Amino acid sequence: MKNSLMSTADKILLRKRSVIETINDELKNICQVEHSRHRSFTNFLSNLISGLIAYSFSLKNLL
Repeated sequence: MKNSLMSTADKILLRKRSVIETINDELKNICQVEHSRHRSFTNFLSNLISGLIAYSFSLKNLL
């Protein structure tokens, strides 16, 4: 790959990507949210929302 200067928009998106990747990693490790091959978008959303709910309840138990 050639070295080239990144635009400001690309740098901002790259920072946001690292935050999203960190959150996804925590959800996978703490709440046992697994990446399975979902056959529909609703199954994906239900798995994601259930993981977020479990994560929010686990935070309340820690405090």
